[in-house]
Parts: sequence; structure tokens; C-alpha cells
Amino acid sequence: MTDTFTVTAWDEKIVSGAEDAPRFAHAHVTCSYTGVIEGTSTCDYLLYYAGEGYEGDGQTAPGFERFECAVEGRKGSFVVRHEVGYAGHGVRGTFTVIPGSATGELTGLSGTGTISGASETMNYTFDYSF
Repeated sequence: MTDTFTVTAWDEKIVSGAEDAPRFAHAHVTCSYTGVIEGTSTCDYLLYYAGEGYEGDGQTAPGFERFECAVEGRKGSFVVRHEVGYAGHGVRGTFTVIPGSATGELTGLSGTGTISGASETMNYTFDYSF
């Protein structure tokens, strides 16, 4: 089975700075997960854009994502903290489960993972324990 997620909604607003200059934006995102994680999530990112003409990988986005899902058939919710980098080649990032954030049958969940991709449907890994 492939571990993927699909961005189902992306609502982004500039917080500070001009469209063609270095700026910050807020994105509220919803996703649908299949694989190890089966369910949906909502995520909030604080995005940094370096501005016109910048060719490097300097765009970064810390964020928090809350899952309503099942892991190994156990149902509940949990929150992860993201550290994501993005540029023209796509998105790469890591995430960590926030200690104490898991509820329901997922209580006690801990773990880390990665995300990567260049389209609305991306890959993820999730190494976890209960």
C-alpha cells in the first residue's frame, strides 16, 4: 500500500509584504490521507516567500496539522508540527507528533514522518509507536 495524502483545499492569504517582494502568508489547508494514516486533517502553515528572482530553496513553512483518523485501525486524533521547505521542484518536509496530543484509541501515540511531492497528491512516511 502507498502512503499518500491529497490536498483537498488550500486557502492562502498574505499577512505581510507585497506579492513580488519577501512576504509572509498564512495557509489553511485540508487533506485526505490513505495508507498508514486513514482519514482527514486540517493544517495551518505560516509561509515565507523570498520574493521575485530568488532561485534558492529558502522558502520555509512551519505549521501544525490536526488529524481525525485511524492508525492500525485505532481511531482518534493527534497533532503534528511540520517543518517544510518548498521551491519550484516541489515540497519536502518533516513532522513530529506533539507529545500528549493524541486522543481516543490513539492516546499515547508518538512518531515522526516525512512528506514529499510536487502535486496535489504527495507521499508521506510515518514511523510511530503507541
